[in-house]
Amino acid sequence: MKSIIIIGDGMSDWPIARLDGKTPLMAAKKPNIDEIARRGVSGVFHTIAPGQPMGSAVANLAVLGYDPVETYQGRAVLEAASMGVDIAPEDVALRLNLLCVDKEARIKNHSAGHISTAEAGVLLVDLLAALNTPEYPIELHTGVSYRHLLVLKGGWAAPRVKCMPPHDHVGELVSKLLPTAEDAGAETTASQLRTFYSRAKEVLAEHPVNLARRAAGKDEANAIWTWSPGQKPNMKTLQQRFGVNGAVISAVDLVLGLGLLSGMEMIHVEGATGLWDTNYEGKAAAALDAVAAHDLVYVHVEATDEAGHAKDLELKIKCIEMLDARLVGPILRGLEERGIEATIAVLPDHPTPVETGCHADDPVPVAILRPHGEADLVQGYDEVQAKAGSLGVLRGEDFIRAVLGK
Repeated sequence: MKSIIIIGDGMSDWPIARLDGKTPLMAAKKPNIDEIARRGVSGVFHTIAPGQPMGSAVANLAVLGYDPVETYQGRAVLEAASMGVDIAPEDVALRLNLLCVDKEARIKNHSAGHISTAEAGVLLVDLLAALNTPEYPIELHTGVSYRHLLVLKGGWAAPRVKCMPPHDHVGELVSKLLPTAEDAGAETTASQLRTFYSRAKEVLAEHPVNLARRAAGKDEANAIWTWSPGQKPNMKTLQQRFGVNGAVISAVDLVLGLGLLSGMEMIHVEGATGLWDTNYEGKAAAALDAVAAHDLVYVHVEATDEAGHAKDLELKIKCIEMLDARLVGPILRGLEERGIEATIAVLPDHPTPVETGCHADDPVPVAILRPHGEADLVQGYDEVQAKAGSLGVLRGEDFIRAVLGK
């Protein structure tokens, strides 16, 4: 049986006073997702276990049935895989953000005002020249917009460094968030990461790219931020675990890298941005084409998560509605028109409440529609209705096995 999993990243939320106690999922018009819940079965899924980092890497590993305790090595190594960057066993990889720090030395935003990839590439060339030394060799790899990769080469670094995700600490003082060692073996690594931060500030302060952004009234990329350190993980593929082949569709390197390491084919869609203006229709068309050749297609949309981080309630509701109308709807209709029988599942990887702008570890609502499958009594899709579904409470491999029928 073929399957399509649709992830609305960070889509679930908490009750909001401005919505009279409703969540964005409750307030949004989403007839196609509601149809999946009404015709299928629902439940809630604990994608982030107690004590695990509250982020997309852990949550998406869980959606695919991996145990994050065994496989999670930080999001940077997943992004490295999607970028084609080879991480040696002794290397440590970290995510490197370009971000904007305000005059009070607080994180203004985690994205340097969503700086363009072209601008970021120019900055990274000069940052590499300033930060790379014979004693502490590094590589910098340009990703997309503000999201890049730092690799600490040659075995001098250790991964046991506590690093704060910048999107969870907007408005907070940088001085209270800088990397610290989690054990004695990582002291050198933490110290050098703090040095990188200081040197980068000097390089970026009057850089021509930032002078141009300043003149245009845009946020500057006046700081770097290193986080989510890890080393190359050892993961079995979905084929080895469940006997299925897959494809992954996303604009986010982390998700693409996870797909690659789990044995899925990466499918890039032109115009996929990771923001509200992503190419929903292109992703839907790619999913329909991919499901003809694969057992499992994993379709990931980042827009709702970015809206949550921005604390933009109206945009989050709009992103849910666009996901429904421009991606879920076309997939439902396309399967019927092409005569393809496939299970469809819809869920967030984790909540990103707009009131905090941070990831949370609450269980997420799940809806699964199987061809010729029985329906439960749930009539729509949201955090409350899902709790009454016949799937109950899902953990570990429960969800992926329910989707695959394994």
